[in-house]
Amino acid sequence: MKKLTYLAACIVATALAAPSFAQQGAVVAGKAPGMAGIAHTANVEAKITKIDHKTREITLTGPQGNELTLTAGPEVKNFAQLKVGDAVDVQYVESLVLELKKGGGMPVERTEEHAMTSAKPGETPAAAGGRRVTVVGNVVDVDTAGKKVTVKGPKRTVVLDVEDPEQLKMIAKGDQVQATYTEAAAMSVIPAK
Repeated sequence: MKKLTYLAACIVATALAAPSFAQQGAVVAGKAPGMAGIAHTANVEAKITKIDHKTREITLTGPQGNELTLTAGPEVKNFAQLKVGDAVDVQYVESLVLELKKGGGMPVERTEEHAMTSAKPGETPAAAGGRRVTVVGNVVDVDTAGKKVTVKGPKRTVVLDVEDPEQLKMIAKGDQVQATYTEAAAMSVIPAK
């Protein structure tokens, strides 16, 4: 299961690094009073062009001819069902939301949650997984002239640029910022006809 997650992550990483692999994607940004966020989605499709059953290596080729060879560990269920010519479809989404917590009071901490599911034995190979990382930090300085806010988190201090004057007016020393990063990927194999 862990290797299947690695497989999906590698495919997505390749798609993002080499846009010719990516079929479609979108970036969406939004804001509300005391909140701002951005999300990115991508859909990647490649064909399985080579399978080495002994080493469990799979070579994927994108629509522009880019190749990527990955190794599927023994945790990958239904490996024997994979065939040259099968399509691999990966849906990927990631988002970051910053939320102002007026007056503070939350613990300054970093938390991480994971979820994973995969196909049952005998089903078409597929998997989905995701993680959510939440970090809470204290606002320790607000520089209105420089449009910057300094936030001290559990492990480091960061300086954030706040271009929107209405958002900047809302932030005061002693408030907190909660950042939530979420990413999820779903991968499925479409058998060759």
